Amino acid sequence: MIDSTRLRSVPTRPGCYLFKNVDGQVIYVGKAASLRARLRSYFAPPDTQTAKTRVMMSHAADFETIVTDSELEALILENNLIKEQRPKYNVQLRDDKQYPYICVTVTEPFPRVLKVRQVRRDGNKYFGPYADGGALNETMSVLKKLFPYRTCDLTIPAEGGPVLERPCLEFFIKRCTAPCVRLTTTEEYGKIIEQVLLFLDGKHEQVRGQLTAAMEHAADDLDFERAARIRDQIAAVERVMERQKITSTRGADQDVMAVALDGAEAAVQIFHIREGKVVARDTFLLDTQESEPAEALASFVQQFYERATHVPREILLQHDIEGTPIIEEWLRGLRGGAVSMTVPKIGEKRHLVEMVAENAREALEEHKLRWMNDQQKTTGALKELQDALDLPELPARIECYDISNIQGTSAVGSMVVFERGKPKNAEYRRFKIKTVEGSNDFAMMAEMLGRRFKRADAQDESFAALPDLIIVDGGKGQLHAAQEVLAEVGRSDIPLVSLAKRLEEMFVPGRRESVLLPRTSQALYLVQRIRDEAHRFAITYHRTVRQKATVRSQIDSVPGIGDTRRKALIKTFGSVRGIKAAEIDEIAAVPGMNRKLAETVKEHLH
Repeated sequence: MIDSTRLRSVPTRPGCYLFKNVDGQVIYVGKAASLRARLRSYFAPPDTQTAKTRVMMSHAADFETIVTDSELEALILENNLIKEQRPKYNVQLRDDKQYPYICVTVTEPFPRVLKVRQVRRDGNKYFGPYADGGALNETMSVLKKLFPYRTCDLTIPAEGGPVLERPCLEFFIKRCTAPCVRLTTTEEYGKIIEQVLLFLDGKHEQVRGQLTAAMEHAADDLDFERAARIRDQIAAVERVMERQKITSTRGADQDVMAVALDGAEAAVQIFHIREGKVVARDTFLLDTQESEPAEALASFVQQFYERATHVPREILLQHDIEGTPIIEEWLRGLRGGAVSMTVPKIGEKRHLVEMVAENAREALEEHKLRWMNDQQKTTGALKELQDALDLPELPARIECYDISNIQGTSAVGSMVVFERGKPKNAEYRRFKIKTVEGSNDFAMMAEMLGRRFKRADAQDESFAALPDLIIVDGGKGQLHAAQEVLAEVGRSDIPLVSLAKRLEEMFVPGRRESVLLPRTSQALYLVQRIRDEAHRFAITYHRTVRQKATVRSQIDSVPGIGDTRRKALIKTFGSVRGIKAAEIDEIAAVPGMNRKLAETVKEHLH
């Protein structure tokens, strides 16, 4: 626990602060316009803090501050410290060192187009980063088909005789203009590279215009073979342009960003819009540690543009982020011109942000499914889980249980099954809580587990397979409830843990300390996926039960409407809303109904 009286000695100037754990490791880095004011917020009552802040402060044993001359300097220093220290509770790009770039070696007399892993201050042109290596490779492939630049690694001086005696195959298939044997000049080759740069900047209209002019010039010179080749280039550029979604007729240059979160990870989708068209889109994965969406997005903006080779005039965001004026000032310095960050509320721009947000959600879901289908990763995750929990054998079959209710009403439970790290949907089970009244999650969990294993003892085939590991969603209370039930039904030999979402920590019977898996652990990723699936299954069933209960309570209050007539009304109109919208004559026409009853129904429901 940090002594809050130390705050009196903290300066009120801008700067960065670093929280450390008992081992002296930096666990969080932040920036502030006033260090004292910002640090004071971390010592506020826990119920006023976010879950992430409460967790972090429970592990913080010390802090230090670094004063800067301005908020802008604090922002730059924060970025550098996060890269250097990689603190546990900061939002961070996953595998950020692996993101590739495209480099055009414009410092060479006859430039090349290369795939590189690092941006250097060498005067060359860089484009990226690309989160998806496949997208970069596709871009490189399109470029090579469109523009006949060289791909060899020869050193070709600007002047002098031929470097080789004859050109390679690339020349004969019209994929290179052969500067190696001086079949092109530096000026002619430079025009090809200029078009490559325009294309990578998303200025496809300009590329098409230049090619069209060159084709017409070749035709005027009666060089019809060259004119035909350029015509084919134009057609290829137009095919690329046809695949691009037009987002605006105003020719805007924008980046549009949105984030989707799921526990300790998130996906940020970014659309790059140039001249009003989406020229590229990419998905970046983040480790978030239960951050709020706005915090995750703010961290991504800083980390992405620190690495990015281009900053657009306008950045559209899904959420308002803290420190927008300072980040805009920093981006202006990177761009060398005006930059604005806005969160559109209405109109075309808002629709665009919503589209990107939907793509972010789909990308995160796709990432989770892809991970589940990777057998090597799931096997490794199961082995990590076995080692972390000291399990006697690999947990091939894992069952996870969750409760869903609103203040004890319409309470239901879910059981999901994962075998070899993959969901076995056919063996999912749902439970409607029958014996517990009020909001008592512990008793509800006990009822559900008791019913599950009693069904197994009764030779119910649908519950015959027993788990190698049971996970219950919750903390120590749920764990103790489950432990008592397993003892009652004689199943204490089955390994049991509870998973608390607040810290993503696992409680194990007989252990005083919780098990905290590393946040990069495949095992942690697996148990989160299983827990989230149990939660999704419980929530879905709870909504169905609650909706039916709502319908039943509303219609059952109508005099003269019993079970048979209620079912007939719901079958005819689908819902209470449908009944409310129906005319009296339509209700009266339902089997078992008459006009007087129809009038009574309308009167009560309205």
